[in-house]
Amino acid sequence: MVATSPEFTVRLARSAADLRAAQRLRYEVFVAELGGGGAMVDHDARLEQDRFDPFFDHLILCDAARPGEVIGVYRVLRSDQAAAAGQFYSEDEYDLAPLQNTGRTLLELGRSCLHPDYRGGSAMVHLWQALARYVDEHGIEILFGVASFHGTDVEALAHPLSYLHARHLAPDELRVRARAYQPMDLLPPDEIDRKRAVIETPALIKAYLRLGGCVGDGAFVDHAFHTTDVCLVMDTARMNDRQKGLYQRDAAK
Repeated sequence: MVATSPEFTVRLARSAADLRAAQRLRYEVFVAELGGGGAMVDHDARLEQDRFDPFFDHLILCDAARPGEVIGVYRVLRSDQAAAAGQFYSEDEYDLAPLQNTGRTLLELGRSCLHPDYRGGSAMVHLWQALARYVDEHGIEILFGVASFHGTDVEALAHPLSYLHARHLAPDELRVRARAYQPMDLLPPDEIDRKRAVIETPALIKAYLRLGGCVGDGAFVDHAFHTTDVCLVMDTARMNDRQKGLYQRDAAK
């Protein structure tokens, strides 16, 4: 599974060196830039890693102009891989029973990041297209995963969290719930500043919402990573034609 452009190649990590390159980018983004941490983070080697890495598939984005370097990452975990790992990564934060009880094929997404030099351009489109092909190849029906706001002060995030709860809450049958429950409906609907909420919502979360994604019930404050997490759920059967077009269009166009 390879997608190429004059500059970019997206493929699955195939070796220990590929994985280390992905973990090196993750360290620069999640640890050095955002102040995150974790029990298995290797500060000497500058690698962000955890016990789940051996079970995930890792989509890596490379630029021919920077050989040996990974400039974008998406890690993905199918149900069979989660069974081998003993759980999905986000089960520590959310009760995933509603998704598991659907009997449909699931894919967990995580650790999505780009090198700072490639943000705001076409790089993320290439990762999305590779993900779309992966979803098609494996017959995935529901995608989910935690996405983060930087910081752990939920009051400072009252407008975007309240807006997500009011406008994008998952339907009952897909509504996962945070285990260490942090309410998201911090403001009454008529007190939410929609413009501020949208501005303060990270680009990745807004991208999922444009594709028809929704959020679970409650946020999870992750002190190790210094983030406030929401669980995003995307049911491919609920995507309209416009959303499918955004998701599946040819990245080369």
